[in-house]
Amino acid sequence: MKRSIPLLVLSLMLTACGGTGVPVVSAPPPPVRVDMGLDRVMGHDARALIALFGNPDQDMREPPARKLQYASTVCVLDAYLYPPAAGREPVVTHIDARSPAGDDIDRASCIAALSRRKAAR
Repeated sequence: MKRSIPLLVLSLMLTACGGTGVPVVSAPPPPVRVDMGLDRVMGHDARALIALFGNPDQDMREPPARKLQYASTVCVLDAYLYPPAAGREPVVTHIDARSPAGDDIDRASCIAALSRRKAAR
């Protein structure tokens, strides 16, 4: 037992100094991804949204921004479009989703519900 204490102290000192001889390997960071379903809207222009959802319930323009709003009995989706560069077509840079009562809801679920609504027409 008396012999194991100095070995334990020595191994703790080596570990603290990083002198274990074992390289430290860290896992790569997780990939950055757009939430599943949001990629159907984010980065797309107004034509793509109209193809996906149909004509918007509201189309508001305040140059250079544009907001398209789609509403159903399930949710309301606001898509905000801004040009990525001067003279370029505005694309969706942000979306909000809420229930008809105004409570925040999952954006991807709202996109799926609105997509199904257009397919049913």
